[in-house]
Amino acid sequence: MDEDGDLGTLRIGELARRTGVSPELLRAWEQRYGLLQPSRSQGGFRLYSEADERRVRATSALIGQGLSAAEAAARALREDLEPAAGVDGPIVGDLAAELTVAFDRFDTERAHAIFDQLLSTVSVETLLLDVVVPYLHTLGERWEDGTISVAQEHFASNLLRGRLMGLARDWALGSGPALVLACPPGEEHDLGLIMFGIAVSRRGRRVVFLGADTPLDTVRETAVAIKPAAVVLAVSRPESLRDQREALRALASDVPLLVCGAGAVPEDVVAAGAEVLAGDPVQAARTIAA
Repeated sequence: MDEDGDLGTLRIGELARRTGVSPELLRAWEQRYGLLQPSRSQGGFRLYSEADERRVRATSALIGQGLSAAEAAARALREDLEPAAGVDGPIVGDLAAELTVAFDRFDTERAHAIFDQLLSTVSVETLLLDVVVPYLHTLGERWEDGTISVAQEHFASNLLRGRLMGLARDWALGSGPALVLACPPGEEHDLGLIMFGIAVSRRGRRVVFLGADTPLDTVRETAVAIKPAAVVLAVSRPESLRDQREALRALASDVPLLVCGAGAVPEDVVAAGAEVLAGDPVQAARTIAA
């Protein structure tokens, strides 16, 4: 178990894929600098935590800034042990504000640079909880009150979706129970579902992502084929459940069905034979993992 109490779930190959650092170099950093602090599986395999991933990303970023590997690892370890002097507070807030400005100005290069800085500074879950979720909430409010243009909303959403899908590239490789993720017909907004998939995959679950506006027959066929632990549907409008109630009940007869999102009104979810998966994407992932 890592010093911060996180139980490891990642094998070294997956950690290498996520960070872009080879397994050989990861082992060297672990042995020479104590950068990684793995736990052990019952079979004796090293399992790495999100804190390990955070330190690897920070070390790589610092090496890119000109520090030696030893100096970068020492700084990454020091900052990981000193959150008060670290990045989870004011710096994250400052970067989140800068990211909003970059989106509003259609500044692709600056937005990517800020996103990269956040990834090298904080864990993926902190990025989701403290930056992306609040930004999307504010974006929705600005859309409702007309203080953001259609172009700005589409630009920000598409850039974020691209970056999130980059983080999600290994979510089908988990060794734990599979989850099928989809938005039902008429539901086009899948960013929350993508964030949930990222968070739950980092807890060992295998994700099969079908995305937005997926016919329920397709969801059911997929569930029958792969026999997942559950199907998770994201809905933003209660009508998405009411209009598809019979099809949802048929789906729920084959596989456990969980519904999340702003449209997951409890009585409508229950009427569809499903259960509510409450909370933000990371909280929902923690519920599933527990």
